Amino acid sequence: MNRPESRTARSTARERLSMPDRVAVRCPLCGADDYEVRFEDRLGDVPVDPQVHYTSTSSAFGEHGRIVRCRSCRLVYMNPRPHHHAVQDNYAAVEDTRYLEEEQGRVETFAQSLAYVQRFMPTGRLLDVGCHVGTFLTLAEQAGYEVAGVEPSRWAADVARDRVGGSVHCGAVEDAPLPDGGYDVVTLWDVIEHLPDPALDIRAIHAALRPGGVFAVSTMDVDSLFARVAGRRWPWYMQMHLVYFSRQTLCEMLRREGFQIADVSLHTRRVRLSYLASRLEAYAPPLARLVSRSLKLAGISERTVGISLGDIFTVVARKPSD
Repeated sequence: MNRPESRTARSTARERLSMPDRVAVRCPLCGADDYEVRFEDRLGDVPVDPQVHYTSTSSAFGEHGRIVRCRSCRLVYMNPRPHHHAVQDNYAAVEDTRYLEEEQGRVETFAQSLAYVQRFMPTGRLLDVGCHVGTFLTLAEQAGYEVAGVEPSRWAADVARDRVGGSVHCGAVEDAPLPDGGYDVVTLWDVIEHLPDPALDIRAIHAALRPGGVFAVSTMDVDSLFARVAGRRWPWYMQMHLVYFSRQTLCEMLRREGFQIADVSLHTRRVRLSYLASRLEAYAPPLARLVSRSLKLAGISERTVGISLGDIFTVVARKPSD
């Protein structure tokens, strides 16, 4: 299969210099240009800072551009959204050192995710797209997989390269030098919602998988009960999230790009209690400080707990063998 032409390959230096701050887009799933506004722009004139708005540990909840829902297929997405070059540049500049401080909970979360993947493909060549500092790759390599990664952050890619024996490409997956049919497993953990054109990236992933290969992807469920009850206060409405899938819309996109759905399940995250308390800072700073002090006094701030509000899910899909 021929690999899709990348956005970088199609762009010019002049285009990058003259790119607008935001671009109007059609629905990333069905291509329609007919939508209803769910939430108006709440970012306003706030300057976008990669260290504030584009880190995995960001607490800039509620700061986002206009969010709409497609009237045709019901996909929720940001429109207008930042130019894709600006998105790439922001992620390239991110240095999320707090991620390393909070990594233990992520190690436990990824251990669960790895066990889940092993049910469908217990060994082989594994590519983690958006591998960040290589936490999941390290666990997969220790479990016997031959690993590789793709990561847009220069800082995170360097950290990942120091941790694993496999290659880590710094950039976007559609620009990575991936062999066609070269992988048995591709994973995309909490990344697809950040992608300006998720269908393009799924196409690149489909090309990189061998026939019968497994694709595991997790994201937030915009149609979950928690999301619907929380409304605009749902914490995942953020500037770095460009597409908000439901189980239905994500499975539909995967099918359109040639995948067969194998399983859909709820996703549980493990986090330190101190990190959980810090997430309150954006909503109620005095309460966050009180809870943090209380956890330290009780000597349990470093304890990890499983959290599932029903609004994170994982889809496992297969590339057909035929």
